[in-house]
Amino acid sequence: MKPVKTPTALNRRGFLKAGAGVLAAGATASAAPAKKSNPYEYKVDHLFKTDAKLIQYEQAGRYPVPGKNARRVVIGPEDAICLAAGNQVFGLDKNLNRRFESDLGQPVRCLAMAANGVVYAGLREEIVRLDAAGKPQQSWKISAAKTWLTGLAVAENDVFAADAGNRVVLRFDPAGKLLGRIGEKNAARNIPGLICPSPFLDVEIARDGLLRVTNPGRHLVEAYTFDGDREFAWGKPTMGIEGFCGCCNPINIALLPDGRVVTCEKGLPRVKVYSAKGEFECVVAGPESFPESLRTGAGLGKSDGSMAGMDAAVDSQGRVHLLDQLAGEVRIMARRADAKAS
Repeated sequence: MKPVKTPTALNRRGFLKAGAGVLAAGATASAAPAKKSNPYEYKVDHLFKTDAKLIQYEQAGRYPVPGKNARRVVIGPEDAICLAAGNQVFGLDKNLNRRFESDLGQPVRCLAMAANGVVYAGLREEIVRLDAAGKPQQSWKISAAKTWLTGLAVAENDVFAADAGNRVVLRFDPAGKLLGRIGEKNAARNIPGLICPSPFLDVEIARDGLLRVTNPGRHLVEAYTFDGDREFAWGKPTMGIEGFCGCCNPINIALLPDGRVVTCEKGLPRVKVYSAKGEFECVVAGPESFPESLRTGAGLGKSDGSMAGMDAAVDSQGRVHLLDQLAGEVRIMARRADAKAS
């Protein structure tokens, strides 16, 4: 196992205290200025608009999510698209024609597509496997208390399920047999443990053969082997564009074909691109692109806390399909022709 280099983090309590004003800022930004300036006032208005030089993507298209309460988007072989909305999974082809619609009877919280087109859908405590035509084939429940599935990833012989409730990524075989647990605190393996203050934990499989797992409470993206060794981690808590702010970000990630990472944040809604090593590169869309999410504090008041911003998937052209949960639509974001090469 390689030594892990984790960036020095700010004191968590101090950072949360400093960042508490972000979600409330949308409600106070239009208030009349005080007669006397307050030297201790915490201002975040400058974060609501992104420096245009940092935005290297532009909208190339958009399409609505067929159902209500849009939650997740994934893209599979031949750029087939699957969307989770409410209790339903919708399958679209690359031309956005409806392939199937499947109602699973409970809210669908996460999705993954295998190379053969098979779809895995995560309910709160259950994983359902659907064939390429959207017909349920098999399911298995997670027996642990507090289970809250929020992310899925599929390899040839493995299914990985991110359980935010228990702060762990579970490894299964395709039939549902538990093979391992990843991300739990283990000093001997130099694993600090996952922190999930709210129901967000995502997992993806990179082309280097390692998992990428969000650690939102620590403001990190971590890389693990399938056997659970933590190879490296990157990210830092900061109000600046180069890092992650709020109590728990990033909430979702997607991977570009060359290994770069697309990150989605709630609270201060923004979508960014980092190198495979975690170096900030550019912005896909800033807070000004999500006025409703910014105004509402990205879904505050939703009963389960999971309708809180964005999800993303990447197609074979490297375009980012950006799901705005509150707007119920997907924006196709393409790299600008004049964007500076990374």
